[in-house]
Amino acid sequence: MSDTTNVSIRIDVQLKKQAEELFSDLGLNMTTAMTIFLRQAVRSQGIPFEISRVPNADTIAAMKEAEIIVRDPNAKGYTDLASLFRDLKA
Repeated sequence: MSDTTNVSIRIDVQLKKQAEELFSDLGLNMTTAMTIFLRQAVRSQGIPFEISRVPNADTIAAMKEAEIIVRDPNAKGYTDLASLFRDLKA
């Protein structure tokens, strides 16, 4: 048997319970399921499933505001950080 080590993670109680129930139905325990995940991540050299982020309302509003500013010919732009910080402090 190969050498093993312990890994300790903090996880939401309800999520852990749901995961244990799922893995049990699949005939797995948490250790085996995590080992499968880690092996697949190493094999694929990345997270072995798609991860996407759906922006929330604040992010969508900020993106729309940024688009408006980019198109505004009167919006002030900066070519260096010193000028930007000088105006921010003013």
